[in-house]
Amino acid sequence: KWRRDTAIEGVDKVCLHHLYRAMALLGEVVADQRDATPFAPRCTKDLIEEALFLERRDLFTGLDLVFFDTTSISFEGAGGETLGKKGHSKDRRPDLNQMVVGAVIDDHGKPVCCEMWPGNTTDVITLIPVIERIRNRFHIGRFCIVADRGMISAKTVRALEDPKRDIDYILGARMRKVKEISHQVLSRPGRYREVRPEGVKSKDKEPLQVKEVLVNEKRYIVCLNPKQARKDAQDREAIITALTERIKNDPKKLIGNKGNRKYLSVKGARITIDQDKVEADSRFDGKWVLTTNTTLAAEQVALKYKELWQVEQVFRDIKSMLETRPVFHQRDETIRGHVFCSFLALVLKKELDRRLHTAGHSFEWADIKQDLAALQETTIEDEGKRLAIRSQCLGTAGRVFQAVGVAIPSTIREL
Repeated sequence: KWRRDTAIEGVDKVCLHHLYRAMALLGEVVADQRDATPFAPRCTKDLIEEALFLERRDLFTGLDLVFFDTTSISFEGAGGETLGKKGHSKDRRPDLNQMVVGAVIDDHGKPVCCEMWPGNTTDVITLIPVIERIRNRFHIGRFCIVADRGMISAKTVRALEDPKRDIDYILGARMRKVKEISHQVLSRPGRYREVRPEGVKSKDKEPLQVKEVLVNEKRYIVCLNPKQARKDAQDREAIITALTERIKNDPKKLIGNKGNRKYLSVKGARITIDQDKVEADSRFDGKWVLTTNTTLAAEQVALKYKELWQVEQVFRDIKSMLETRPVFHQRDETIRGHVFCSFLALVLKKELDRRLHTAGHSFEWADIKQDLAALQETTIEDEGKRLAIRSQCLGTAGRVFQAVGVAIPSTIREL
């Protein structure tokens, strides 16, 4: 149907099985496995990623900052020979087999590469292999990795700080589970510095304040969103009020709820609100903590970490806009090719966004697709001549063609 409805020279003899073969080729394992991770082999798609990176690179640029995060994609079926496993589902479908997909993007929001692993691969063991792969595959000497707290363990941080690796990092930290942070970092006195003031309009950026703390020669950046802090306090107050009423009526039902227990004190048959627990919880209101070994100012560290949302946007685009799901394939190579096609589509979309921005345009993706789909060509025969007649160029279509440097076909042309 795509071939039928799209005017592209040279695709007349392309059949569906050709497309499936090409997709499977992208996921096929190659002979050279030098840069493979412990979780997945090196495939044809890796060669394409490396060629794309070299195409965009010149002698004076590399990767200054690298953002990395993972998501899960569930399968309709077993999900291949090795990829389909049960694991922590970010799709909220723990009943389905899944795969883990990691994405690496650069400081300009351009996708660099994607990683695909079995669904039971935990985030905390992936960061170091990914860093080693980036360095070896793209021949990058030094860069800074930005990742979420799910990637961190004490072992990971020690590996990053190994002199042999010499990797700069900005990492989210686990506030509640790490005693050094919950007991020392958050309790240190000191003034916050305002990075972004609180806006008055809904579209204004979130307010941000930062404070730097050193503990055992480790550098932490405590970040505070005053607006979120007020919301957290109000939400907790509403929970405490509700719990107080429920304690009077039926206290036994409260014990089984994990969310309730963090505010309760249980002594025999007596259940009360534990004010010490309430006070301890309030210390986390509106805050998140980063750890870094860079020399960047605290404000820069916080703002760079905030850019990690770009990876989350990549995953949203892949899953919804590019319609990667559902995945029905039963072979690993076809599954990898299927997901990588979405990655390539994303590379093209980001490049289109960049060219439109350079031309001074800002269009909704839905409008671009609809306006381009409305551009039709009809073939008619008149007095022995075959003519191609193009429909009117509406909405964003003309400016999209202009931004990418493609000439719009003539309104009428003889075939």
